[in-house]
Amino acid sequence: MYSGSSDGESHEAATQRKIPPVSSMLWVRNLRRYIGSGAGLGSEALMELETKRILLDIFKEKQQKSAEAGSIPSFYKKKPEEGSISHRVQRLAKYRFLKKQSDLLLNADDLDAMWVCLRENCVIDDATGAEKMNYEDFCHIASVCTEQIGPKCRRFFSPSNFMKFEKDESGRIAILPFYLYVMRTVSLTQARIDMSELDEDSDGFLQPHEMEAYIRGLIPNLAQLRDMPAAFVQMYCRIAAHKFFFFCDPHRRGKACIKKVLLSNCLQELMELHQESEEEVTDTEQAENWFSLTSAQRICDMFLALDKDMNGTLSKQELKEYADGTLTEIFIERVFDEHVRRGKTGAGNNREMDFESFLDFVLALENKDTPEGLTYLFRCLDLNGRGFLTTADIHSLFRDVHHKWIEGGNYELCIEDVRDEIWDMVKPVDPLKISLADLLACKQGGTVASMLIDVRGFWAHDNRENLLQEEEEPEEES
Repeated sequence: MYSGSSDGESHEAATQRKIPPVSSMLWVRNLRRYIGSGAGLGSEALMELETKRILLDIFKEKQQKSAEAGSIPSFYKKKPEEGSISHRVQRLAKYRFLKKQSDLLLNADDLDAMWVCLRENCVIDDATGAEKMNYEDFCHIASVCTEQIGPKCRRFFSPSNFMKFEKDESGRIAILPFYLYVMRTVSLTQARIDMSELDEDSDGFLQPHEMEAYIRGLIPNLAQLRDMPAAFVQMYCRIAAHKFFFFCDPHRRGKACIKKVLLSNCLQELMELHQESEEEVTDTEQAENWFSLTSAQRICDMFLALDKDMNGTLSKQELKEYADGTLTEIFIERVFDEHVRRGKTGAGNNREMDFESFLDFVLALENKDTPEGLTYLFRCLDLNGRGFLTTADIHSLFRDVHHKWIEGGNYELCIEDVRDEIWDMVKPVDPLKISLADLLACKQGGTVASMLIDVRGFWAHDNRENLLQEEEEPEEES
């Protein structure tokens, strides 16, 4: 009744109805979901895409925060708290970095070996007798030094370094200036590493106690300070550190930039105390060097001698005795007005100068020709705080000098003549007033300041020709 073909077709149709499509199978759906999530694959491509997605989300989040905050970018980052993980990691990273930089420096033995190599491979100039080297010698010495000392000396033998030095007609440079350059570079780099180690907050600035700690660490290595009494070390470090802040912290923020300290003349003056032989240093040079033990003791003795009531500070009356009383009263008054801090207890008349302010005072008077010293003095000369001096100001300032001049038995002089002479010396841009910039530009600002505040300074200017002649006579005799 039913044919065979019809039975086969119906069987195939039933089979097709019974087997669902592959995409609808549960295990296929689960597998696709598993693969689509990326779980368990370990594919580097998927990991890379996921990393990019996360970084993009972070970037978009920061952009959104910046847009909400406005156009001003964030410039303040809170420093890690003391003892925190961030603080410890920062200190460890800083220690490792400085240790690596220190290992790259030449030590004393390396410098000695370099000097020997320079002398053994140089040529003697027949005309001057100086030891010199041309560029071929320079390259050969670089190879010899690298073999004996190591690759850390190679950076000093670059072509650019050779071109820094003066050359003769044969293209040769003297070996001594080159060696001094290497020594100074090593010395300054070591100083920067030592200062950076003491920089507690790693901001590139030293606070007073950090600067004092640096100087205290140098004392055993400075020949002229090795015999310093232990009881005087703390006071010495205080006096020595103050000069760095006077010159390297002009805005009196209480911190000095390490880079500025390294480039200042103060550090060079301090390093002069390395000289071993006492015969190499005269008493005059010791007294003129602020960092010498003689100078530090002189400052202390001077302060103690002025402090009659022994209360640790100086009154106006006591300060008037400075330099045998040759400073004018109006200048002393102005020093207290501009540079002495008011006490917590009282009125301006009761203000007294502490030791720190006294150090500023002495540094300014002993460095009148420097921008820092002249800036200190100009604030005192500027009676009305207008930023410039008029003829009336000059007249008021010199009137006290004139009074002391006459008291000393000197000849009568006309204040107007002195005023005109000062104007001729300064040659101000504005003929009616003298600014600080005018005093700095004329290169005689220190002399002008001395004439207006100190009768001895005016006497030295008035007798400058006789004093110059007296200085020349001993030279001619010798």
